[in-house]
Amino acid sequence: MALGDAILACLTERPMTGYELAKTFDSSVGFFWKADHQQIYRELSKLRDRGYIQGREVVQSGKPNKLIYTLTPEGRTALRHWAARPSTPPSIKDDLLVRLHALDSLDIEPVRTDLMDRLEHHRDRHENYERILKKRFPEGTASDVLDLGNLLLLRLGARHEQMVADFCEEALEALSAMSGKGTATGTVVPLDDGKREKG
Repeated sequence: MALGDAILACLTERPMTGYELAKTFDSSVGFFWKADHQQIYRELSKLRDRGYIQGREVVQSGKPNKLIYTLTPEGRTALRHWAARPSTPPSIKDDLLVRLHALDSLDIEPVRTDLMDRLEHHRDRHENYERILKKRFPEGTASDVLDLGNLLLLRLGARHEQMVADFCEEALEALSAMSGKGTATGTVVPLDDGKREKG
């Protein structure tokens, strides 16, 4: 997926200014496709050059004029072509997981601190997803296809954040069960499924 495809997908909801698109990324699309505001503005210029979007200038008194972007027929066609291709499963790049892989050679306390920070981060994100779900879908159902897509995304996001938070709790409990301090070399870590593994 490219940033341009994500912008085209956002513009299927309604025409938006660059600022509104950036805020939409912050509050929705940004949960699963990260982009900063400058990247979005640069990509808008490229999409205009390709003829996928057009900007309509709105004159404002006392404020700078603004451009409202809409999809062109060519942009809708490009979006449909992109969506017809198979998606690519995402690859994980997470330095915390690499640290866990090398846990027997590392100091445990910094890893424990990192896990606690991650736990708080993912709990906060889970609560945010749940707030959005309750606000947008108080009945837990969708009224149309657009709503259905967003409902499914929010449910996935909430489940993912809860799952990672649960993992962080499990990892912290396992670290606490270690008798030694410093490194994990030679310690035995109890797991929830009743098995025991060499750490």
